[in-house]
Amino acid sequence: MDQDNRQTPRGHILVVDDDDLFRESVSTNLVDAGYSTNAFADGHTAVRYLTSGPNADIVLLDWKMPGMTGIEVLQRLRLEKIDIPVIFLTVLNDQIYEEAGLLGGAVDFVEKSRSFSILLRRIELILSGSKAKNTQQSESEAQSTVRYGDMILRYDSRRAIWKQQNVGLTLTEFNIVAYLTEHSDRDVSYREIYDIVHGEGFVAGDGEIGYRTNVRAFIKRIRQKFRDIDPEFGQIKNYPGFGYRWRDGSDH
Repeated sequence: MDQDNRQTPRGHILVVDDDDLFRESVSTNLVDAGYSTNAFADGHTAVRYLTSGPNADIVLLDWKMPGMTGIEVLQRLRLEKIDIPVIFLTVLNDQIYEEAGLLGGAVDFVEKSRSFSILLRRIELILSGSKAKNTQQSESEAQSTVRYGDMILRYDSRRAIWKQQNVGLTLTEFNIVAYLTEHSDRDVSYREIYDIVHGEGFVAGDGEIGYRTNVRAFIKRIRQKFRDIDPEFGQIKNYPGFGYRWRDGSDH
């Protein structure tokens, strides 16, 4: 199934799933909703497509596929510095899989049993959040490069430099770090950080516990990237039950 109509204004979405009927159903519904699509039955073909130059606004990715699993596809894309938002489509309902996907760089999880309207709403929120970030520059972004203690944020290239080394953050991770540092004068709630990823007002599938779990997974991955450079990194402080705060000092 390949509905590639680049004149469609709403966005271009890749559907990667080895289930022929499911793949065709989702692709058809997306086209009916005003999106253009490319559909692939396996991960290898999707990776070749994305690494050869073509782009997409979102990738809908089956978690469990023969040959190359969804998480392996995601890892390959991130290795190739392709930071397109990924939503996993899955029949699995175990928190360990969700955390693994989020730590790998996925934006969201949607169970295949959910209605198409739920999936469409997730897509719309993610895309609207991306557009808002692209059109509303913060004062710091207008300055292009800002220093916070040992860190330099380069807003033009979305790079974080810690002690003269590139941290290697994804776009979403950069946005989280930038928000924390821009609001380092106060504690930032789990909800605020979650909205950076999913779009303001997004409702997590498991409610408050669900979005706190998602945020913790993102923060864990961000901290690890900084600690790969500096084992003493301790700037992101946790306030249990509320959220996080960026501290300039290196105390733990």
